[in-house]
Amino acid sequence: MDNKSKLAVDSLNYHRSPIPGKLNVIPSKPCDTQDDLSLAYTPGVGIPCMEIHDHPETVWEYTGRGNSVAVVSDGTAVLGLGNIGPEAGMPVMEGKAVLFKKFAGINAVPLCLGHVFKEDGKTDPEKVITAVRTLEPTFGGINLEDIGAPACFAIEPALKKSMSIPVFHDDQHGTAIISLSGILNALKVVGKKIEDCKFVMNGAGAAGIACAEYYVSAGANRDNFTICDSKGVIHAGRTDLNEQKKRFAHVTEDRTLADAIRGADVFIGVSVAGALTGDMVKTMAKDAIVLAMANPTPEIYPDEALAAGAAVACTGRSDFCNQVNNVLGFPGIFRGALDCRAKDINEAMKLAASKALSGIVCEPMPADIKAKLAAAYPAEAAKGVFDGEIPLKASFVIPKPFDPRVVPRVARYVVEAAMKTGVAQIMIDDLDAYEKSVAERIAVALKA
Repeated sequence: MDNKSKLAVDSLNYHRSPIPGKLNVIPSKPCDTQDDLSLAYTPGVGIPCMEIHDHPETVWEYTGRGNSVAVVSDGTAVLGLGNIGPEAGMPVMEGKAVLFKKFAGINAVPLCLGHVFKEDGKTDPEKVITAVRTLEPTFGGINLEDIGAPACFAIEPALKKSMSIPVFHDDQHGTAIISLSGILNALKVVGKKIEDCKFVMNGAGAAGIACAEYYVSAGANRDNFTICDSKGVIHAGRTDLNEQKKRFAHVTEDRTLADAIRGADVFIGVSVAGALTGDMVKTMAKDAIVLAMANPTPEIYPDEALAAGAAVACTGRSDFCNQVNNVLGFPGIFRGALDCRAKDINEAMKLAASKALSGIVCEPMPADIKAKLAAAYPAEAAKGVFDGEIPLKASFVIPKPFDPRVVPRVARYVVEAAMKTGVAQIMIDDLDAYEKSVAERIAVALKA
């Protein structure tokens, strides 16, 4: 049996046995006696019900809403699989819920929406918006997932405007946040400034446009961006562009990725396998940075990019250095947003998350954490990836998901940004103590 066949068998068995799916609902209070039952349900349950009725803000005190997130999808842009529908997208949403729990101790519920499509099969944004808005009394936050463009560009802003809890489309912002942390550190390695860099983006869907806009908010120059979609370079002469693409349409004679990549400092790939060749990388600027994030097969494999002259290479795969993995972001982002009861996840909070992640790589690594990473990533440890007083290097510009500093640090930075920008409803004075408490809570969740 080859590796691909073994993976298929193992994965199906994993999802099927011993019971179907990856989630269970486990009570947080005992219900073993008559007294317990009278408190959990009638007659005792009526008391907190009326407390909440009379004082609506106490819903956060007497229910699990403050530690719960809905993972909402219509199944139209499922990771690397495309428009496979809400039923087929369910294993991914269950998996996302598992990661919320294991990495941040957050209770997440997968909700795959049907009957939200037009007659042509495309998503009707208004139907999704209407459905998701009804969830607000139950959840502390909404994680939109795998909703395709252009519908996602209408859905998220409308929900953020109409709901008083944080709404976050991870496919757009998660990739942007993690990749920016890698870019910031890669630029330190090669000695360049983000405002001076020429960026080339291959892929103009939800992730691509969101990444480009986010890098601009972090200091990149919009005029230094060239974006390619399935028809080639997005330029001012095209008449088939949506509003999101028009913001990056410049006057240029470049028409293909090969044209655009010449002299580029940074390549960002959120597109298709094999889109970037070694010959193209050779035409990039000296000390180029390549983030080839298509999954499961990247636009170019990291070893090929490095052999062609790139100084730093990142990918979406876990079997190479510098993986751009969204699990570095959303658990800590929502942990912080929930803990300060933020009304939104705004740009400042997202930028704070990127800076938190980049900072971890640029500080001394404690011996106990290095040992944990060596156990989790033995091949990289053997290559010296985690070595050095400051471990930042070309092969280590993005922290690892199993680094126990990640979620507490991201949560701390997110809380601080939420308080500074006025979206936090709970003030946390001692951020050092808060970061420590998050680490302790996660340790308890991991043992559960």
